[in-house]
Amino acid sequence: MINVLIVEDDPMVAEFNRKYTEQVEGFRCGGWAASVEDAKKFLEEQAIDLILLDVYMQESNGLDLLAFIRETGENVDVIVITAASDMNSVKKAMNFGAVDYLIKPFHFNRFLEALTGYREHVSIMRERSLLSQEELDRLLYHKSSTKELARLPKGVTKSTLAMVWNCIRQHEAMLFSTEDIAESAGISRVSMRKYLAFLTEIEALAMETVYGTIGRPVYQYRILPQAEEIMNSYI
Repeated sequence: MINVLIVEDDPMVAEFNRKYTEQVEGFRCGGWAASVEDAKKFLEEQAIDLILLDVYMQESNGLDLLAFIRETGENVDVIVITAASDMNSVKKAMNFGAVDYLIKPFHFNRFLEALTGYREHVSIMRERSLLSQEELDRLLYHKSSTKELARLPKGVTKSTLAMVWNCIRQHEAMLFSTEDIAESAGISRVSMRKYLAFLTEIEALAMETVYGTIGRPVYQYRILPQAEEIMNSYI
């Protein structure tokens, strides 16, 4: 199991990254630090394999943590996840040994690619004493040999998810309700609510509250622009 520390000063973003991380097999989130100093203290107390590091934080610059890790020889890798897209930040992160660099906002499949590539990197390093050129290329360029699908939560199956998603894509109206898709898919409303809740959680759908003439709220859904890219990671 790869133990991950999230270094991010925004609690909501940190939680978002935690959920993403724990959807990928072989990773667990070992903690969260809101500043470089908090991260240093955390590293003193717990063994961490990988840090997901923001650059712009209110009290500190994440690149200072990268510099500290390299200076002290801490045995931990870093994937930078940040809004910092300037060449200076990118170059500095790479020079300090970041294994990948994700620019916010990013889609889940790019995050999945980063973690699965890193996991393969770890697997090769742990299991091999000699490398073939193909294995070395994957280490150097983070090329994964296979496409990996994200894990589905308990009670959600790939086949039913694919059917539900197909029904949603074929629905003519921009907004749709649970009843609309349940009828089209031929499954119960209770089951459909579970699938729509999951699709909303992974940001393939957005839920909106619409009030009718008698004031009772009706929950309707719409497809988000990044939906197809996200769904490619699940089906």
